[in-house]
Amino acid sequence: MHPMSNSSQPAAALMATPPVAAKRPHSFTHHGITVADDYAWLRDPGYPEVTDTAVLAHLAAENTWFEARMAAQQPMIDTLFTEMRGRIKEADRSVPQKDGDYLYWIEFEEGAEYKKWWRKPVAGGPDELILDEVALAEGHEYFRLGAISVSSDARLLAWAVDDNGSERFTVRFKVIATGEILPDEIPGTLSSLVWVAGDKGLVYSLANENWRTDNARLHWLGQPLAADVELYHEDDEGFRVGSSLSANEQWLIIATSDHETSEVRLVPTADPLATPILVKPRVEGVEYDVDERDGVLYIHANDTHENFRLATAPLATPGEWTTLIEGTDEFYLLGYDLFRDFYVIEGRVRGLDRIEVRYYDDPARIEPILFPEASYDAGLSDNPEWAPSALRLSYESMVSPATVYDYHVADRSLEPLKVQEIPSGYDASLYATERLEITARDGVVVPVSIVYRKDRAAGGPLHLYGYGAYGMAMTPSFSTSRLSLVDRGFAYAIAHIRGGDDLGRAWYKAGKRESRTNTFNDFVDVARGLVERGITTKGRISISGGSAGGELMGAVINSDPDLWGAVVAHVPFVDVLNTMLDDSLPLTPGEWPEWGNPIEDKAAFELIHSYSPYDQVSAQAYPPLMVTAGLNDPRVTYWEPAKWVAKLRELKTDSHELILKTNMGAGHGGKSGRFESLTEAAEEFAFILWQLGVAGQPLP
Repeated sequence: MHPMSNSSQPAAALMATPPVAAKRPHSFTHHGITVADDYAWLRDPGYPEVTDTAVLAHLAAENTWFEARMAAQQPMIDTLFTEMRGRIKEADRSVPQKDGDYLYWIEFEEGAEYKKWWRKPVAGGPDELILDEVALAEGHEYFRLGAISVSSDARLLAWAVDDNGSERFTVRFKVIATGEILPDEIPGTLSSLVWVAGDKGLVYSLANENWRTDNARLHWLGQPLAADVELYHEDDEGFRVGSSLSANEQWLIIATSDHETSEVRLVPTADPLATPILVKPRVEGVEYDVDERDGVLYIHANDTHENFRLATAPLATPGEWTTLIEGTDEFYLLGYDLFRDFYVIEGRVRGLDRIEVRYYDDPARIEPILFPEASYDAGLSDNPEWAPSALRLSYESMVSPATVYDYHVADRSLEPLKVQEIPSGYDASLYATERLEITARDGVVVPVSIVYRKDRAAGGPLHLYGYGAYGMAMTPSFSTSRLSLVDRGFAYAIAHIRGGDDLGRAWYKAGKRESRTNTFNDFVDVARGLVERGITTKGRISISGGSAGGELMGAVINSDPDLWGAVVAHVPFVDVLNTMLDDSLPLTPGEWPEWGNPIEDKAAFELIHSYSPYDQVSAQAYPPLMVTAGLNDPRVTYWEPAKWVAKLRELKTDSHELILKTNMGAGHGGKSGRFESLTEAAEEFAFILWQLGVAGQPLP
């Protein structure tokens, strides 16, 4: 269903001018510095409940203005939606994967927004429907399945559901064979679900009143919630707690961490009430994670090199670490997986994925898994068994659709099991992809992944995407939706800017805290470099980013507004200073290692204020801008984009489009169904095509 129903059109048609938010004088002072914030009233004082009539009326008016301005684009939205949906195989299923006595897979039925989870016995027998998301989502505007976990005896299923976008999940249980729903129910969770104690207990984490998981709790099946046991409580409000199983399923791993420090405890799954084993006490700036095999701990840690090493330690003396694989500048060790007879490490060399099989009894035996393309996104997929003969892998590139492989370890061969099917057709030979290097203003070379039609006109429009935060790399992956731009003559580029860990841990550090502005400068310099190379021209560049990438959008339109022809900012983190000053917000204390703590640190206050997009809006011409928000978003609260748009309306000197759409029944990720989310992508692309003057049918 498209968002602009007939019932909304009359109201939209009556709206001739954009809504103007009231200015209510407000200011605050820290470190002797006073900052005005005249739109602070858009934060409902009752949040997370939003009931303030003035706030709701303003958001509704913005939504009506969005509909009024986008109404003429509805034919293009419909065209794009049809194209995007036509590239999705509606009746689709994953490659079954063996786990114990069963093969498990998921299926989408024709026209279904959500999937169904299936299994069948390896030895033969009927298919069993273990969870039906379609039925669970019935009657809900929003639906998201969180964790799902089958008990070790394969008899019981636990799953968690969020039906409003708030990212607070309710856990339920069922007997798979009979479909019987058990009376146990755990509301308010935000975690994985880990079976322990012979499937008599389940370990989970509750989100506290500030949406922080500061605990690991044990629920005894069949017992009231009041009988649940807190296995661990984290006192540092900046840390989050998570639980998992060791690869051999003998240990419950309870980890607590913020963005740069971690600490791990081990508990036997057979005796979850046993005293936890602390692997090593936290040291600020040291991150580590742990697994176990035959009494030996394997530790992935950045204590001796920022790109991480792999160490071992005896279970009896878990803090005595001996290096197994040294950390190096060249190889960024992202992680590892233990199996009975071998282990696998994953990392990146010069920003490109690398997977290696290694052996416990022969450290010199290293078997890299090789792929045919020069730039790609590859990694281990779901490998639940302790002693597999083949490894399940995922692979894609900007021109190669997603492919599922089995890598047969004994003969080192790749077996393709499934290639993403595009029903409306896809000819990879029409497209080219490159990995470019563009020098930023401080001399640092920034990689750029780019895809385009080979028959694209030189200097045509270009879409540039970026994120650049939290050490999250933006991989050169495949996208069917993206083709709707590329097939209309766009080049599509991903800027691997500092702040992500695309080129290693140092790359991440060079875009955080006191180095934050490198992220924004890199993005601008990549755009200028693409213009200098003749790939596009100034003003013919559309850009997009979400969350911290939305902060990026806000920063670069403040600094270089004339570069961009269209800007889309999804749930943008643009009120950075106010949010980092508010330690009552769910995420703020845990975010200080990433952005700095402006409450205690004057230099951090001044730096954040100097780039915070909301605070730096000025009286200048801005490019056309489309902004999205989620009323129930706990990560970027709805008032950040609302305040930003209000201030832009007040100060900007141009007549370009500025539209804000707030999803009133969704959170950080927008709409939840697979086709509903396509509607939002179609709106975004229609806005871009409209503003850049690109219309019509795609290239043949």
